[in-house]
Amino acid sequence: MSPFKVHIIHVGNMANKGTQALLMSDVSVIKDVIRGDVDFSVSTVDVEGVKQLLSLNGVFSPMVDIPYERADSFARKSGFSRDCWKYKAFAFASFIFMFIQMLLSAVSAVLAKTRLKPFYRVAFLEHVKNCDVVISYSDENFKEGASLLPSNIYWILAWWTMLISRTWDVLIAKFLGKPVVMFPNSVGPFRTMIGRILARLALNSCDCILIREPKSYREVDSLGVRIPKILTSDTALLLNTANKTVLDDIQHPVMGVSVGIYSYTLSKKGLCKFIEANAKALDAAIEKHGFYVVFLPHYVSGFRYDDLEVSELVLRRMRNKNRARIINASNVEEYKSFLGQMDIVVSSKMHPAVLAVASNVPAVCIAYDDKQVAFFEQLRIVNCVLPMHDVSSETLLSKINYVWSMRNEFRAELKERIPVLQANIKTAVKQALTPYINKE
Repeated sequence: MSPFKVHIIHVGNMANKGTQALLMSDVSVIKDVIRGDVDFSVSTVDVEGVKQLLSLNGVFSPMVDIPYERADSFARKSGFSRDCWKYKAFAFASFIFMFIQMLLSAVSAVLAKTRLKPFYRVAFLEHVKNCDVVISYSDENFKEGASLLPSNIYWILAWWTMLISRTWDVLIAKFLGKPVVMFPNSVGPFRTMIGRILARLALNSCDCILIREPKSYREVDSLGVRIPKILTSDTALLLNTANKTVLDDIQHPVMGVSVGIYSYTLSKKGLCKFIEANAKALDAAIEKHGFYVVFLPHYVSGFRYDDLEVSELVLRRMRNKNRARIINASNVEEYKSFLGQMDIVVSSKMHPAVLAVASNVPAVCIAYDDKQVAFFEQLRIVNCVLPMHDVSSETLLSKINYVWSMRNEFRAELKERIPVLQANIKTAVKQALTPYINKE
């Protein structure tokens, strides 16, 4: 019997540990459901990063590049920042080139469908044409910004271009006659009519949609999407790692901290206040509870104010530097291993919190989006969440104190709830893929 062929689209940058966790989890759960030989190919904005993470049948670019991702790649190779005019000029040129790419890919797709030789993004077209199912991988591929953060022109344009690229990939797959299944995603918010139109077009072109929290489910309904949809949870809960790196030179109780912000979402004054609030709260927590603090940067891009730099800025403002250190994990397996050794975790990003609770470690979640609130509601520990706009040294310390005082109760709740959510995810994936397994 020939292997079941899966092509995964919409995969993000591997500098983000959460992106790594989601891709590895998606591949793993597909293997579990298929229970046979599976050939995987992936289209991604980070070809080299995915190749380093997993051994797959093929890794290549999407049909239409995302301008800021192309500009980021160019900036890394050339050694300049996102604020300089060269970056902005390259990003603008990439935006114009998107529409040329759409024309080229449309013609090439027509050639591929009529069994003539395509000339543009040939690897994408060949793997999609020959696969059994196309998977839009787990993440938050259809939205316009974060619900608890202010919007601005930078993020609106960035999300429009991401939506165009992701919608185009879905449309090409459907044009080639392939079923498209969206793995568990958060959907929305949408701030413009353009965003809603693009999302509606993409989602209505799928054959089945898996959604990871109730708010996104309602958002999909509001778009008028009527295809089958299944409510489940975050696939990163399924991540199994072989890495058991031991932190044997730290003192318990130990607090893991994954502190970071999204580029251009806070003013310089707002960023300074956020860094100061974290530094003061961590100092107070160290002095009250005797914590040793381990900063675990989640997204290390090399650009200004990535998670590594924000961690360094917070540490620099702390009084108790001798009770804190930064560990920059080399990959998500090592990262999850470190998180699992913490007694408590504080995170202002989504997936450090997901990976921590998956190891039954209580977490304080500084929420920038309703998806985080909804995830903790699924765990029945929503009191662990602090909205980012409410962060101060006092509120953050109060939340740390509360979660620490309730750590045994929260750990017991996690031990009960995590297996339930994991089983639900596997059932949802099996339900979505079963129509395409062993299909004649």
